[in-house]
Amino acid sequence: MEALTFDDVHVHFTLEEWSLLDPSQKRLYKDVMLENYRNLTTIGYNWKDHNIEEHSQNDRRYGR
Repeated sequence: MEALTFDDVHVHFTLEEWSLLDPSQKRLYKDVMLENYRNLTTIGYNWKDHNIEEHSQNDRRYGR
């Protein structure tokens, strides 16, 4: 069994795709991604391979 990676659980929406989601879908995305971050951190995932600040800024840019 291969190790789980951030890319396995991260969902990226384009700005156009994000604009098509209703508020409840955006909240669900946020909740699921936060749970994914927590779960990966709990199992000792190595975040230094990913720029979390960049992902966070992208999320804020799209109003996530």
